[in-house]
Amino acid sequence: MAPASGKLLGVTATEPLATESLAAVTAARRAHASPARPAAPPLVPLTRPSTDDAELSAVAEVLGSGWLAGQGPRGSALEEDFKRLTGRQHAIAVNNCTAGLHLALASLGLGAGDEVIVADYSFPATGHAVLYCGAAPVFVDVRADTATIEPGLVEAAISPRTRAIVAVDALGMPADWGPLEEIARRNGLFLVGDAACSAGGVYAGRPCGSFGDVAVFSLHARKGITCGEGGVVVTDDPALAARVRRDACFGMESAFERQSGPALAVPVFPGIGYNYKLSDILAAIASVQLGKIERFLQRRREIAARYAELLADVPGIDLPCVPADRLPTWQTYAVTVQPGLRREDLAIALRAQGIGCNIGTYALHRQDVYGQGGARCPVSGQLFERHLALPMYTDLTDADQLRVARTLATVFR
Repeated sequence: MAPASGKLLGVTATEPLATESLAAVTAARRAHASPARPAAPPLVPLTRPSTDDAELSAVAEVLGSGWLAGQGPRGSALEEDFKRLTGRQHAIAVNNCTAGLHLALASLGLGAGDEVIVADYSFPATGHAVLYCGAAPVFVDVRADTATIEPGLVEAAISPRTRAIVAVDALGMPADWGPLEEIARRNGLFLVGDAACSAGGVYAGRPCGSFGDVAVFSLHARKGITCGEGGVVVTDDPALAARVRRDACFGMESAFERQSGPALAVPVFPGIGYNYKLSDILAAIASVQLGKIERFLQRRREIAARYAELLADVPGIDLPCVPADRLPTWQTYAVTVQPGLRREDLAIALRAQGIGCNIGTYALHRQDVYGQGGARCPVSGQLFERHLALPMYTDLTDADQLRVARTLATVFR
């Protein structure tokens, strides 16, 4: 009940509200407020997948089919696609490239006491896969121009314990597969291709993934074609392919194959296996992406060529070099910051303008997980310190690419 005096909360019923005073206070506050911040520039990410309704339709079809798990019909279709891409006899879809590398090395029989020569400039998944098998990675330095393993140094690193070589198509640049195949053949070694970044790449007229005993691709979201996460193992060896397929499914035949037979198949487990299957949902997305690969690659090549023009006169950086005998996929476009200058300065300037950037990849011999074995890989170390990856993806616009170039041009003037 209101007080008899007619006052409520300090205001009498007959007093008008002090609207003019409130307006004055509000105006004063606005006058002393900080000026509005300018709108942030639109983001230009380091990478972004290119998808459309085709991927959505493929997912809807899988959902309607009733088979969403791995090693189903969509996975089989993706495997056929990769056999055509590489010319290989066998392909096995797995849940990521790291799992594929693990299965490939294990299927070659590598284990404790064995050494595996590994390209030093790579993501740690390459070295981890060797450790998973109980073998020891022996890191070998790379070429300064291609960032791929130096064949001459491979020969010098071979010991009586060496069983295999793992070469990497670094950042999508094909390795020197001709010399590497000769070295492996002459020394009785397995040759494994880490083709994580190179689906659609070409070396000496042959597709990446067609070299050596076995190769493994990645379908991670940063790659040229993607389903978010995934991988594919390719080989011409039927026994190796059978073991990879079995061990990706706990060491047994796939459920889809078992249910498709006329009798009740009870699986047996002859050895340890893993759950490395790629779901049919992701396989369906990957198949759609693979159908677009030529268009994607062409666009990336156009972007790389335009970067070369836009950045030709930018001080302080060196541009990528492509030997005449290979076609990279341009999964990454990495410039090299010249000695005496700070890569961090470029990165800060780019990110201040909403432009994504990152290191190229890692010098594995510097990573604590591999111990301090004394490997000397100075070129890889320099690339690890000086590579800077710039935005590269199929849908990168000319206007955004120009923003990247103009921002870089202001840093070391």
